Amino acid sequence: MFCQRETLESRPIVEGLVGTYLGSGEAMNAMHWVFKDKTALPAHSHPAVQFGYIVRGAFDTVIGDEKARLKAGDAYYIPPNVEHAFEAVGETEAIDVFSPARADIPPWSREV
Repeated sequence: MFCQRETLESRPIVEGLVGTYLGSGEAMNAMHWVFKDKTALPAHSHPAVQFGYIVRGAFDTVIGDEKARLKAGDAYYIPPNVEHAFEAVGETEAIDVFSPARADIPPWSREV
C-alpha cells in the first residue's frame, strides 16, 4: 500500500485540529495531525499502544504521571490504557501509529 498525499483523506477533528488518515493494516493504523497553537486534546486512554513522532512544532504532553515538552524530532510511546493529553505549542504536526488497529481511526469512521 502506498500513501500518496494527494489521495489521502483529511478532515477537521475539533476546532484547531485536522487529521489525515494514512492507512491501516490488521495490526496497526496511522494518522497525521496538524494542530493550531494551543489546541488541546484532553486526557484520554485507549487499549491500543500509541507511538508518535513530532514533525514540527511542540507539545506540552502528559503520559500517565510524566510531563514533558516535546519538540520536532522527539517521539513518544504510550502503553495501552495509560491516560495521556497533548497541548500544541505553536502550530504542530505529528504522526501517530496505533497497534492493534483502532476501529475508531480514522476518527470520522464513527459517522458510518
